[in-house]
Amino acid sequence: MEFSRELRDDVLAGEITLSVRLWKRPQVKEGGRYRVGSGLIEIDAIELVPFAAITEADVRRAGEPDRETLRDRAAHAGPIDEETLVYRIELHVVSL
Repeated sequence: MEFSRELRDDVLAGEITLSVRLWKRPQVKEGGRYRVGSGLIEIDAIELVPFAAITEADVRRAGEPDRETLRDRAAHAGPIDEETLVYRIELHVVSL
């Protein structure tokens, strides 16, 4: 699973525990383990939800200061409005 360079260290430190992705189909599966830089994450849950369902707590868990910043980061694959379906992915770092 890819993360922006500026987020990678926070993911590996366990500070980011959620990601929002605009995918046509899921690219990860629950229970799957994925390399992030020099570390490993495991997917705890993945669900398809409208962007409107993303909470302020989700925004904080994703390491973003606000919903608009999160929307902009997730929108690299296309525009996201409140009804756009996005993947909400819960994750944790796996100790090596």
